[in-house]
Amino acid sequence: MPDLIPRLAEAELDDLMHSFRIVIVNGPRQSGKTTLLEGFQRRHGGVYRTLDDEAILNAALDDPATFARQEPAPVLIDEVQHGGDALLRAIKRVVDQNRALGQFILSGSTRFLTVPTLSESLAGRAALIELWPLAVSERVGASPDFFLRAFTEPRSLLVADSPWSRADYLRVTVEGGYPELLFSTAPSRRARWFRSYVTMIATRDIREFATIRHQNAIPRLLSLLAASLGCTLVGTNLSQAMEQSWETTRNYLSYVETVFLTARLSPWSTDLTSRIVKSPKIYLTDSGLAAHLLRQSAQSLTPPGNSQLGPLIETLAFTEITKLLSFCDDPPTLWYYRDKEQREIDFILEASDGRVIAIEIKASTSPSASSAKHLAWLRDKLGDRFVQGIVLHLGPQSLSFGDRILSLPMSALWGHLQPAV
Repeated sequence: MPDLIPRLAEAELDDLMHSFRIVIVNGPRQSGKTTLLEGFQRRHGGVYRTLDDEAILNAALDDPATFARQEPAPVLIDEVQHGGDALLRAIKRVVDQNRALGQFILSGSTRFLTVPTLSESLAGRAALIELWPLAVSERVGASPDFFLRAFTEPRSLLVADSPWSRADYLRVTVEGGYPELLFSTAPSRRARWFRSYVTMIATRDIREFATIRHQNAIPRLLSLLAASLGCTLVGTNLSQAMEQSWETTRNYLSYVETVFLTARLSPWSTDLTSRIVKSPKIYLTDSGLAAHLLRQSAQSLTPPGNSQLGPLIETLAFTEITKLLSFCDDPPTLWYYRDKEQREIDFILEASDGRVIAIEIKASTSPSASSAKHLAWLRDKLGDRFVQGIVLHLGPQSLSFGDRILSLPMSALWGHLQPAV
């Protein structure tokens, strides 16, 4: 078994346990939450329990008050959402009676505090860590400081040619970030794993908090979302393709978001124009899963003209940006921009002080200056609020496209280092 890849969340977890009574580690199944909790227990002790174990789950359901008072502290409960509202209330009573820090680490594969049947709030008692599948920066051992540099010294991002090739980007796109798959290159095994993964979530995790009328509804929805990556959500089109009402489709969309399979990106609303597009974009949260649903491999994406290449590269960029933001102490808010004059910018990052970075994603190896025209438009509209526009691409060169606009290899997101796996 290859050595485990160190997770950037390890230090954050250690730190938060000194500041809060409860730390919640949320993220999709198979993203590494169990490994993170087991590693914490090896370093610091405590009691580890997983509610994926039926006997342990039954103990939690039968007597949640006793289950929540195990010793020695801290108590690490994996897949805590299975224990339901009664277990969360029991944990809340424990930490309200004893205000000591670092009593519980709770992990969940659903956004369980937003699920109606898990209504008890732990607000003010808990800190949240979102653990996504491995970031490329974790795989290569890079510092996750891209946005710190982009906001403070963007010219430092101009470097010599990147060692990353187009083939390298295609490979990491179809691999995705699930740790289980990084050590296997067999396409048949990868496809079988993704099929089982989607089935398990649809038949167990979602059905635990929602009613699904048709067995294939969730896989069908995910495939439709994969086919429209990077597009704004048009509810009527999606519900027609699903052959069900918009209300039912909207519920299913909320379910796949609750289990971290998708993420919603809202439009950036400004005073620049009243003619902005107001519908959100929906991305799959792993480019490897998206490639699987689209039946694309690194080989099929290699020839020029594949219409799925651009959306998949944009998905890779979205997932890597999302992971980098999860490592920031004061993360900027992520948006997209599109208006009815056909101006579109893939990603807008707005800091708490109103400063803005805008990013365009290009699947080209040699984008021209014209690919930054909407960045230049936004720069001129925002003035001093506009810190930097960045075109991320699949080529090797870093270039300046004029005042506060850079063209960078996408590998700039992870310091241009290359993974060992």
